[in-house]
Amino acid sequence: MANIKKGDLVEVITGATQERGGDRGKQGKVIEVLRDQERVVVEGVNFVTKHVRVGQTQRGSKTGGIEQHEAPIHVSNVAIVDPKTKKPTRVGFRNEEVEKDGVKKTVRVRYAKKSGEKL
Repeated sequence: MANIKKGDLVEVITGATQERGGDRGKQGKVIEVLRDQERVVVEGVNFVTKHVRVGQTQRGSKTGGIEQHEAPIHVSNVAIVDPKTKKPTRVGFRNEEVEKDGVKKTVRVRYAKKSGEKL
């Protein structure tokens, strides 16, 4: 089970501060996890400018130009936000027993180390 998953709320913990034009301290949801590269794409963080060649669609409208979108950021540079305190925290795993239809089952669950809440 991975520490960070798609849809998690994370905070950037390294890099330049926001006063200096960086992203440290910004929070956003994980849009995509790139496991093989150990990177995540976070909503509203690490914007890059991309120049796309101008073209035309079937209807004749123009496409392309200068676009901005989120670029991947390394997993070690973000931390999951604790749902209780709204501050960055580490992730732990524990086994919990769940009863479904009269059958007990052990499930591995992620939790925030600071508050102990489930993620």
